[in-house]
Amino acid sequence: MTDLLSALSGWLSYGSFFLVFAATFAIIVLGLNLQWGFTGLFNVGVAGFVAVGAYTSALLTTPATADRALGLGWPVAAGWVAAMGTSGLAGLAVGVVALRLRSDYLAITTFGIAVTIQLVATNAQWLTGGTFGVQFIPKPLQGWLGTGTPWTLAYLGLVGALLLAVYAGLQTLTRSPWGRVLRAIREDEGAAASLGKRAFLFRLQSFVIGSMIMGLGGAVYAHFVGYIAPEDFLPILTFQIWAMLIVGGSGNHRGAVLGAFVVWGFWAAAGALLRGFIPPSEQARAAALQVVLIGVLIAVMLLWRPRGLIGEQIHTDR
Repeated sequence: MTDLLSALSGWLSYGSFFLVFAATFAIIVLGLNLQWGFTGLFNVGVAGFVAVGAYTSALLTTPATADRALGLGWPVAAGWVAAMGTSGLAGLAVGVVALRLRSDYLAITTFGIAVTIQLVATNAQWLTGGTFGVQFIPKPLQGWLGTGTPWTLAYLGLVGALLLAVYAGLQTLTRSPWGRVLRAIREDEGAAASLGKRAFLFRLQSFVIGSMIMGLGGAVYAHFVGYIAPEDFLPILTFQIWAMLIVGGSGNHRGAVLGAFVVWGFWAAAGALLRGFIPPSEQARAAALQVVLIGVLIAVMLLWRPRGLIGEQIHTDR
């Protein structure tokens, strides 16, 4: 009986841990879905905007230290709001310059910006802690619940509520006339402009809002893990987010959320299998197989269901 209770406790702990990460990724994927799925903006710099949000909230909410600037001890909620604000400002700065570009040119620009942000985080030790990262990031509710499974479950409830709020907000926005303009611009920008719609302005709004949501996801991640470093925001993160959106189905918020859970589950299962069948001495090199397996999953999905698990739904209501 004791062994059974111990096993159930272990599964509950792992399950809640897994779901927190999946829900966090789902928030970020919703931001990308607004940019790509509804507006056709090919943003390959997702990791950069996630990093801006994570570092902003971490630096503002941690206690002051002698080895880096900031450490203002703000409440976590204020840090999350600030994370959305700075990520939105970063999206605005990038969008004003880059959104006049198209497809692959925009992708190259956003990728370069994300790499630049990661390099700044690595080298600006006075601000970000450099390669040592930011430690002692406060965890909300930890003072009451400690650090075990009860806290993880409480944080899961908090992240789930945030995910639901972001989902509901985007559903309202994209079903409104504003959202229909985004789809019109995605399909034929010239036709939308001929009807008096300022395409650049709508594209910029979509890019900024999507960047704010990505920043919120980064802040949620930082306060769950309690420690962030530049290697948390490498281009592989952007690849994972895009895989989630492709598998789930772009242009559909339910598909974006489903894709986050499916791909994260596939990623975790692949990692467990590799650890179980590959000798420990080779696991560091074999970790790259996880990326290969995700690539295979994307290829299968594009052949089987090109629009993803839940494709885009066109609403004709006025």
